[in-house]
Amino acid sequence: MAETVGGVSATASPVANSSGSVTNQAIQVLQGPYITNTYGAGIQCQGPTRNFTPFVTGSASASKPFEPFFDDPVFDVSDNFGAFDSDGNPTGDGIIDNPGKVLFTKKSRTGQKDNYSISAGFSVTWSQPLDKKLQDQCKEAAAANIALLQQTNANKRLDFEIARLKNCGELMQKGIMFSPKSPYYSVCADVLVVNKNLIAPHVHSIPSSSSVSGKPSAIPSQRDSSDAALLGAPLKIK
Repeated sequence: MAETVGGVSATASPVANSSGSVTNQAIQVLQGPYITNTYGAGIQCQGPTRNFTPFVTGSASASKPFEPFFDDPVFDVSDNFGAFDSDGNPTGDGIIDNPGKVLFTKKSRTGQKDNYSISAGFSVTWSQPLDKKLQDQCKEAAAANIALLQQTNANKRLDFEIARLKNCGELMQKGIMFSPKSPYYSVCADVLVVNKNLIAPHVHSIPSSSSVSGKPSAIPSQRDSSDAALLGAPLKIK
């Protein structure tokens, strides 16, 4: 009875729109093998590994074309004819007189909008062997092997230096040496050969004067440099 009060159509025409979306996102962490250190002689040790995996995910959703409003038609649902009352006046018969007739259109808001989302973070995993004793033994074996390699290297170095000393010394005794301008002069530069390029400290004895017959003669008085005439030969001044 209220739909035609005052000649105004008051027909309710509700509009309901429903939309939804579901996005499933997952972060997968792939763990690699342990870091393996090799020390030679078949010695390998694996240490703990920390995996740091940063990630950034994002999503965007939108509807195309973008329409903020749409025209919502209002139909003519009047029912004024088709039957008569007891007085013979026309009245409605329950059937719309003008089905499908659009009286006007009205603007309805769509509520359409773009959706954006972004997520950032990181995941960390720590992987560590459970048998610590094996790890310690492997480290001890690695330390022993490193010490052995260092000693072997020292022995090789000593053999090289002794061979260099011997060869350089023998060549110097024969008078064979590198020229100081030679790029290889430094090979034997620190090698010293006694009485060759190094004079050892020594003392020479001076015999006393004797006569021709082999008998010792009188020792002349000691001469010094205080009197130039005692030097023997005549002096000439030029």
